[in-house]
Parts: sequence; C-alpha cells; structure tokens
Amino acid sequence: MRKNFEQQMTFGQTPIDKIRFDLKCRDEIPKVLLGLQYVYCNKELQQKVFETLETVIPENVNPKMGRPGMDLWKILVMGTVRLSCNWDYDKLHDIVNNHKKIRQMLGHGTMNDEITYQLQTLKDNVRLLTPEILDEINKLVVEAGHSLLVKKNQTLKGRCDSFVVETDVHYPTDINLLFDAVRKIIQLIAVISQDLGLTGWRQFQYNIRVFKKFYRQVQKLKHSTSKDKDKKAERSQLIEDAHQEYVEAAEQHIANVKSTINAISSDSPRIAGMIMSLEEYIAHAERQIDQIRRRVLKGEKIPHAEKVFSIFEPHTEWISKGKAGVPQELGLRVCVLQDQYGLILHHRVMEKETDDKVAVCMIACAQKKFPNLRTCSFDKGFYSPANKKELNAILDFLVLPKKGKRNKLEQEEERSEEFIKAKRKHSAVESDINGLENHGLDRCPDHGIIGFKRYVSLAVLARNLQIIGNHIQQKEFKRFQRSQMDKAAA
Repeated sequence: MRKNFEQQMTFGQTPIDKIRFDLKCRDEIPKVLLGLQYVYCNKELQQKVFETLETVIPENVNPKMGRPGMDLWKILVMGTVRLSCNWDYDKLHDIVNNHKKIRQMLGHGTMNDEITYQLQTLKDNVRLLTPEILDEINKLVVEAGHSLLVKKNQTLKGRCDSFVVETDVHYPTDINLLFDAVRKIIQLIAVISQDLGLTGWRQFQYNIRVFKKFYRQVQKLKHSTSKDKDKKAERSQLIEDAHQEYVEAAEQHIANVKSTINAISSDSPRIAGMIMSLEEYIAHAERQIDQIRRRVLKGEKIPHAEKVFSIFEPHTEWISKGKAGVPQELGLRVCVLQDQYGLILHHRVMEKETDDKVAVCMIACAQKKFPNLRTCSFDKGFYSPANKKELNAILDFLVLPKKGKRNKLEQEEERSEEFIKAKRKHSAVESDINGLENHGLDRCPDHGIIGFKRYVSLAVLARNLQIIGNHIQQKEFKRFQRSQMDKAAA
C-alpha cells in the first residue's frame, strides 16, 4: 500500500523538521525546500495535503497485495523541485540520487545511500499527480502563506494577466507536418509487422530515407524573384511538380499501410492500441495532403481554423501578441491571478480563449477559494463592457482600462488617484510572470494537454512554495543577525 511518508526513522536519517539550510544562499533549491519543510512541519496543513494526495492512489488496487508504491511525500517533493529549478527528468534523476539536502527532504539518511531511483520510476510517479489535485494543494499552500504574510482581516488585492507557455514543437509547415505523420506511420506499421511476423515492412528505414529525399527536395525550392515572367513561371511549375511527387509518395505509403492493416487479424490489446494510433496519424497525413494540394496546386488560402500546428501536440495554438521581436509563439495562453504578496491564487490554461473571455471566470473562481479578494487590476486586453459590469458587481474596486475612446465619466474614473495608483502597481504581475518563466514555465516538455495542465499546476505550486520559503529564509536570517549582534554586544 502506498504510504504518505515512512514514519520509521533509520540510522543517519535527519528528521525533516531538523534539516538546516544555508540562510545566505540565493539559489532556488533552499527556498523551495524551506517551503516544503513548512508544509511538513505544520501538522494541520500536512494532514490536509496528505488527504488530498491520497487520491493519487490508482483505483481498483488492493492495498493488501503487491509491492508498496513511492511515498506520496516523495512524489510531491520531486514534482515541485523539478519545476522550481526548471529541470528535465534526467537532471532530476541525478539530483535525487546525489543531492544531500534533497535526499534528506525525501527521508533518506547517510546510512542508506544505496537507495536510488530509476528514471522511469520518477516519470511514472510524478505523472500520477493531476491538475485537480495540485490545484487543491495549491489552495492549502496559499492559505498557509496568508497565515504568515497577511495581517488580520486584510483584504486581498489581485493582479491578473496572461502569458504564453510554449509547447515542445518545431516550427510548423504543411510539408514538415506531412513528413512527421508519414514517418510515424511507417515506424508504427513496422513495429506491428515485426510483432506479428509479417515481412512486408522490413525495409522501413530505407522507405523513410527515400521519402525524406522528396521532402528535402520540396523544402529547398523557393519562388523566383526574377522579373522575367518565363523564369518565374518555370520555377512555379518546378515547385508544383515537386509537391505533386511528394504528395503522391505519401499517398502510396498510406495505401500500403492500409492494405497491411486490413490483412491483420489479432486480439492483442497492444496491437489494437498501436492500430488506433496508426489511424490517427493517417488522418493527420490525409489532412496535410489535402491542404498541400489546395495551397500549392489550386492556389487556395487555407483558413486558420483548419490548420494544425503539431501532430504530436495538437492542442498547440499559433499566438501573435504583437510583442517586439516575438512575431508569434507556439503554445497555449495561461492566465494567472496573484495577490499583493506574489502568491498565485488561481490560474487557467486558456484553450482557444482570449483574455476578455476569462476575466469574470478568473475572479469568480478565485473568490470561491479566497472570499476576501475584493480588488483586482487588469490590462486593456481583458476589457469588454459586459466584463466591466459583471466585475464591478463582485469586486469593491476594479481597475480595467477601456479600449479605444472614453467618455467624460470614464476619463474621470481613470484619472482618479486611486485608479492611477492601482494601475501602476499592476505592472508587478509582469515580474512574477517572469519569475514563473525563469523557474520552468517558459516551455512545457511534457506531452499531451493533460501533461501541459499538470506542468502548469506544478509550476504554480512550486512558485508559491518558493515565495513562502523565501519569506521564511529572510525571517530566519534576520533573527540570526540579531542573535549575532546580541552576542557581540555582550
């Protein structure tokens, strides 16, 4: 049965509440570990966190059978440390096996250095955490942070903004997306054929190389910039012919794969799963073939809504925010709402949504968790007349600059001293977004929309733990300085 934490101490093990950190260190590791230590040492908070983490245990598992899984505390520590330090699983694998303080936080002593973790073990266990579980833990952590930072009966003042978290994809074109799809189709059918003893796809690597030559040929051709119409027409025809050959080669591979699928008869769940994946890649390939024909051979302009920007991360969106030097970003928008202490109260992954569509929802969801949120500031991107009306109804004070021209009443409102002061403070959210990006939330390496949401939720939780840890570190350092001054005076 999976435990919360191994209570039985071993020789050489340091209790978590007795772990000491360098108070002068400015690295993020001591800060996030101090935040985790605070969670563990606060017994009421620890119990609530463990009760939430217990839902990680997979259903339909008999607790009396099988070997025990990794402790829930270790899973939480590994997940938050990974995001706080912006590590991949390979880096995390090395650190949890060798870093002294992190191993102490995991519950290992100096006498059990032989206990190590495998890379796949880390991946499998950290991925058990779901966005919903992490959001619930984040709520508990923020409440604990408020008990340290917020004065009694003080209202929360929020700042809301969005930014783009990139997905781990290459720059998309219709020809390279078609190559990705056909490559995966050939590789998968080769694996299926090998498992079933079929001999039709033994030369799959050669087939991929041949198909890649067609892709490279199309990729290198550029439209002529000559003023000679004959030369331009000749180059255009050459480009069309190359695309036609490329598309026909892809169609031939797809036809061969379909004939192989039709000849397969197997009851294996593994084979059935691979065939389902194969059919998804075939659908991607056929869509790209259709778009290449329409764009190159028929001269059509493909509507943006029909485009897919990655066959591996289909949730990826093409986002143009008009920033200098950043013409476009490939990923998803993430909206965050933080309070005046830098703690992130609520976040939302925005799938096919813009800022003005989530403004009211962000405040409503945050107030369910933290009813004393009574003030919030936004930028112009969140403005709409309906948003302003609804937000004024649920907030005591709202900063939401209007887009375009303002009437006399709106001008007076935005020129008020209170509005200007709050608007100036709103820019602090940009530094906190930069902090999130520096600590892991610039590019998501995890796969799928669930992996993306989990990654974002872990980053938010890790950031809040780091803020709490930083506060504790500064407080302890000031206490240490006072004690040193008292000793010197004595």
